[in-house]
Amino acid sequence: MTTIQLDLTGLKCPLPALKTRRALGRIEPGDRLEVHCTDPLAAIDIPNLISETGDRIENIARDGDKITFLIERRADP
Repeated sequence: MTTIQLDLTGLKCPLPALKTRRALGRIEPGDRLEVHCTDPLAAIDIPNLISETGDRIENIARDGDKITFLIERRADP
């Protein structure tokens, strides 16, 4: 199991969700994606994206204006 980090700090909607979708398509099932964002809308957009893709958010952490998502890539249907 590999964890890939994706730094999206400073990007505004819709870029964090779009880049997260692209990154999820490049990793293997079982791998994790750690996404770092500062856009407040990412707190809505990324969970919505994950509900569409069927992947799983393992953790959401906030530190000031920074939001970190730990996402597990699930097997494609």
